[in-house]
Amino acid sequence: MSNQNIKLAKFAGFCYGVKRAVETAKKLKKENPEKNIYILGELIHNTDVINELEALGIKTIYEVPAKGDGICIIRSHGESPEVFEKIKNAGFELVDLTCPDVKKVQQRAIELAQNDYFVVIVGKPNHPEVMAIKANADLYSQNVVVATTIEELEPFSEKIKAHKKVGVVVQTTQMVSSLNLVVNYLNTIAKEVLIHNTICQSTAMRQREAKELASESDLMVVVGSKKSANTTHLAQILKDCTKTIHIENDTELKEDFYKNIENIGITAGASTPQAVIDKVINKIKGGI
Repeated sequence: MSNQNIKLAKFAGFCYGVKRAVETAKKLKKENPEKNIYILGELIHNTDVINELEALGIKTIYEVPAKGDGICIIRSHGESPEVFEKIKNAGFELVDLTCPDVKKVQQRAIELAQNDYFVVIVGKPNHPEVMAIKANADLYSQNVVVATTIEELEPFSEKIKAHKKVGVVVQTTQMVSSLNLVVNYLNTIAKEVLIHNTICQSTAMRQREAKELASESDLMVVVGSKKSANTTHLAQILKDCTKTIHIENDTELKEDFYKNIENIGITAGASTPQAVIDKVINKIKGGI
């Protein structure tokens, strides 16, 4: 298979926020071997990493117990202020690993709510990051909605018209196209639209570079969890550019996918470890 040209995107794999979260969790366990260490929700959307943390004795929990002992970590997606209180009240030592970019979105949403803007969060309503952004803004306003399409916004159009001022923030891993759609629609119904493009730099660069790579590739392979928002968005964007497959790891890679394909581009989501990417590349190179 040596005649194949395989190119890996530079911005593939762990972003700064994820790297920081994983390294800090491991460091906390190393420095506190006798303490219980819990993460509320999956630290990142990657089963291999979750299993690795479990093996080190770092446990994933999905709700805050009434009484707790040890350290409880807030993952990079962030949490609502209510959850922060719950963790402290349960008796845990709290370690906040919310990604700084996500914190920034929360702060912007709070400022808009405090200044009487009708707040529109461009994002997936059931995504943990978006839920935390909304929960923060909800403390200061009753006019906070989540949408990625015009259809999702239409039920609020009368309210928005009456309110006049609209403020927009975006889930850090969203697509620019979703933001543009929402903003273009809001411009037709609101007197004032204030936009904070809070898509993080890592996501923006990853999407831009992957599109460039796709323009010179016959096949794009996107590696990462199907639960990861930034990975699924990446695959969505690239499907419009060239033939694209989205796999979680090398076990999902079948030779039929890449046999007789000359130029193959590979990119990966922000929660995909380098070792997982390497296995995919090696499998294609080996043709097995």
